[in-house]
Amino acid sequence: RGKDEKYKVRMPKLRMVREYRDIRKSIDDVERNISKFKKSSEEKSRKMEKEEKLFRETFMYEKEIRVLGTATAERSVPSQRRADLPVTAGEQLDVIDAAQAHAVICRNSRGRYGYVLVEHLNFR
Repeated sequence: RGKDEKYKVRMPKLRMVREYRDIRKSIDDVERNISKFKKSSEEKSRKMEKEEKLFRETFMYEKEIRVLGTATAERSVPSQRRADLPVTAGEQLDVIDAAQAHAVICRNSRGRYGYVLVEHLNFR
């Protein structure tokens, strides 16, 4: 033995009962999941704010964003222009404004905005 090891005191390792250890692990997991949820919701809200800002700039929309109703996409339609919203069949959309006779401004579940033709939507 070296000089340093000579004066080192060895502490016995404390052992926990298995049940307490499992309970403690589950509490730690819950705390971790809550923190992950908070982070993901913060990221989601930031992303939604960014999409809203982009929408206001693109469409020059000054009014308050209010949902007039909901609609379901009857078929999948890719976007032709930047202002168009690509939709998939069966997707739920929030109708924001009826700016034109043949198209409405909609928002999808991911927070993206764009024009969707009325003929592709099913209003309930």
